[in-house]
Amino acid sequence: MALPAKQQAKYWGIAAVVFFAILWVLGDTLLPFFVGAAVAYFLDPVADWLEERGLTRAMATVVITLVAILVFAAAALVIIPTMAEQAVNLFKTAPEIMDRLKSSLTSRFPELIASGSPVHNALTAAGQTIQEKGGTLLQGALSSAASLLNIAMFFVVVPVVSFYLLLDWDNMIAKIDDLLPRDHAPIVRKIFNDIDATLASFVRGQGTVCLILGAYYAISLMIVGLNFGLVVGFIAGIVSFIPYVGAIVGGVLSIGLALFQFWGDWWMIAAVFAVFQVGQILEGNVLTPMLIGNSVGLHPVWLILALSVFGSIFGFIGLLVAVPLAASLGVVIRYIAAQYKDSRLYRGLTGRDAP
Repeated sequence: MALPAKQQAKYWGIAAVVFFAILWVLGDTLLPFFVGAAVAYFLDPVADWLEERGLTRAMATVVITLVAILVFAAAALVIIPTMAEQAVNLFKTAPEIMDRLKSSLTSRFPELIASGSPVHNALTAAGQTIQEKGGTLLQGALSSAASLLNIAMFFVVVPVVSFYLLLDWDNMIAKIDDLLPRDHAPIVRKIFNDIDATLASFVRGQGTVCLILGAYYAISLMIVGLNFGLVVGFIAGIVSFIPYVGAIVGGVLSIGLALFQFWGDWWMIAAVFAVFQVGQILEGNVLTPMLIGNSVGLHPVWLILALSVFGSIFGFIGLLVAVPLAASLGVVIRYIAAQYKDSRLYRGLTGRDAP
């Protein structure tokens, strides 16, 4: 005999509280396992694709692992050192950029930028703060990450966890399905299939879009000759995870740097602007329809709210689980709304659809 709905809700509520309590207490310890699970989830379709072409699951996992090691090694040897150097130089150059901006404003708006004026003081303080706090921020990020988890151990645990989860992914899904309550298994499967579709469209699709856009912006800006183009492209690609934000942040940052570097050479400034315009056209007309399609994604406001809430409560681990939890909550809310519209509470005693 099935348990009453009230008692089921109590048990599932207790399970949710226990999950969030574990996440809050062991968040730092669980970090490499969540990252490893995210990597395995991201790469599972690749493994399935290789299996369809004759490879066993073990061979597919080994091939993916070897390619990932080669890509990471190339990034560690070539891209990451250059990016770190450009980031440090960008912070060091900030006061000079602010001085250049003040000089330009002084020649055009002498009253506005006069010594001692609020604008003058604000620009001076901004340049000094970026220079003084920028390096501290980078160092603090690294030291805090080291305090959360030993960096070397992190880079050992994540690949190992990813490898074994990717190898046994289908078996794990089958075992989880076998544990579902039999009375509710069809509904639970439907909800989780919808969640998977949302995550696949947003995390896998948008993640791939971010990688492509980041590479495009970085390479294009470096070809144009913009200083710190690799860092700007990386930033624009990462924040492209939130639609339109990447282009706005990257565009403002790159055009600001272009004005400082190419002042008077308007064609070069226009070229930097064109890079981001082409990126927007590429994202909206090619990448997003091809990689994400028309499947249900996450609204930018919902995503920002989830990142803010879970990040403030659970720290960095909260940022990792924010998107899947936001997707899950969105699917559950849509399911509840559908059930409500099919209920007497919405349809009324007549059973007819509301006008």
